[in-house]
Amino acid sequence: MLRISKLTDYGTVILALLASQPDCQLAAAEVAERTRIALPTVSKVLKSLQRSGLVMSTRGSHGGYQLAKPASEITAVHILDALEGPFAITECSGEHSSCGIESNCRVGQAWQRVNSAIRRALADVTLAQLAGVERSITTVPLSRITRVTHE
Repeated sequence: MLRISKLTDYGTVILALLASQPDCQLAAAEVAERTRIALPTVSKVLKSLQRSGLVMSTRGSHGGYQLAKPASEITAVHILDALEGPFAITECSGEHSSCGIESNCRVGQAWQRVNSAIRRALADVTLAQLAGVERSITTVPLSRITRVTHE
């Protein structure tokens, strides 16, 4: 099962809060209170987001955290790469592959195509959309997705 970590999930919730308050700087304690995520976890996630350039912080009595760029310019792939590291569903589909059987593998190229498709899909979803401040995600009903059959 493909699944993001709990910290990445929390990171998305934190970023969504910051996206909903673009003109405000929020202290870590306020982020923790509003999201109901424990302060140590909020602090850890905010530090990772700051290191990756998704949020910026200002010190002082009126300081806090805010997005480093508009929510419409931050994508789901940026969030995953910042909190999980570069997204890759298999060893050989990442940037720096160290798979020992890659030269003889018959399925690696197909997994690389799948990985690229997932990255493109994640790049098409912005934080603004995730946060609900921009409603432009196009959904496809499951009934319209055709099944792949093998002959």
